Amino acid sequence: MSDAKRGGGPVEGAGREARAGAGRGGAGPRSRALNAVARALFPGGVNSPVRAFKSVGSEPPVIRAAKGAWLTDVDGHRYLDLIGAWGPMIVGHSHPAVVAAVTRRVRRGSATGTPSPDEPRLGKRVVATMPWVERLRFVVSGTEACMAALRLARAATGRDAVIKFEGCYHGHGDAFLSSAGSGALTFDAPDSPGVPQSVVGATVTVPYNDLAAVARAFAAHPKQIAAIFVEPIVGNMGFVRPDADFLPGLRRLCDAHGTLLVFDEVMTGFRVHRGGAQALFGVRPDLTTLGKVIGGGFPVGAYGGRADLMAMIAPEGKVYQAGTLAGHPVGMTAGLATLREIQRPGQYERLAAVTARLADGLEGTLRAAGLDAVAPRQGGMMGLWFARVAPRNLTEAKATKTDLFRSYHRAMIEAGVYLPPSPYEAWFVSTAHGDAEIAHVVSATAAWATTAPT
Repeated sequence: MSDAKRGGGPVEGAGREARAGAGRGGAGPRSRALNAVARALFPGGVNSPVRAFKSVGSEPPVIRAAKGAWLTDVDGHRYLDLIGAWGPMIVGHSHPAVVAAVTRRVRRGSATGTPSPDEPRLGKRVVATMPWVERLRFVVSGTEACMAALRLARAATGRDAVIKFEGCYHGHGDAFLSSAGSGALTFDAPDSPGVPQSVVGATVTVPYNDLAAVARAFAAHPKQIAAIFVEPIVGNMGFVRPDADFLPGLRRLCDAHGTLLVFDEVMTGFRVHRGGAQALFGVRPDLTTLGKVIGGGFPVGAYGGRADLMAMIAPEGKVYQAGTLAGHPVGMTAGLATLREIQRPGQYERLAAVTARLADGLEGTLRAAGLDAVAPRQGGMMGLWFARVAPRNLTEAKATKTDLFRSYHRAMIEAGVYLPPSPYEAWFVSTAHGDAEIAHVVSATAAWATTAPT
């Protein structure tokens, strides 16, 4: 059976569409009209800030349909998709197996507020695949998972403080919305109005990939740090990889100071490796937060880890956390169907190969045009930096030629390629992408590079 027939390769027709070109894209009259209505209803006209296209100085097309690797807007423009709903669409949009499973589930009822059959099935698959997730609790979002994991870490250690890293994002929970302030040796100030100083007063932010700064933070706050939260591969300041000793070094420091290590694998879980970043790097977190892929396009999150820690969660323990729609039956079914597809033999290898070909094609094309460019990648996740070398932290990320990205993004949207509207967001590839899709992106990039500002 071919990959395409069993849902593992490009959807039928996708290659022909790519070769034919996606047409001139961008917000057409119908998108602009809907955006005008939305601006009167929603702050900034959107329900999540990055969708507004504010950072690239344009207006978002309004997407009405998605199939395979392609999006279609209300004006009929087609786009090769490289955001994948910000990660979950790892087998492409409207995958036949996922659609069939969800349809069967909805016909039986969409929500009951009771246990459902696919909850333990999905949970069992997660536990069997993630090496250091022994038990878990499903929630509705990655933000909720990180908030609950922090509460659990504080309860388990009897400490309040938490270390996080510049450029890492762990959802919009108050404790995580803070900046570095005056450096690693002081607690943070709120990074958003409405966040009390008292809430972030126990948050310490240090530079990513800087073990010395972490050690200084421990020294400055002895026996106060409950947990370190880290994206093992960062996707929220663009794609940034950890140094070889960074994650093992965090593990050593946590062990030395009686602190819990929490991997935020909302993005990396089931996307950079079959067993997540923890399996890829062989580093043991005490707790893990998950989302994106495990919902198959529906709102699902989870947190899990050591069995003794998870036994502290109510109703088994006294750490309270609840959710009316947690373990939502449709999300459980969609996530289970998605994991079944991506975990078929050879699928992760194929996904990594497609992503690498795209990254290599972009690097080669841009460098041939005289532009500094580097495209780091892992599994089905990648980034693009206008720089000679990939940044290691937020300071280095801000020092790249981010001014080029606005021009690049506009050109790509017009050419029918949908990129994240920010240089500080990772890109996501799916098993629905193939050689023709890669050629479409590289060709559009080459066309822009001939007139790109230097």
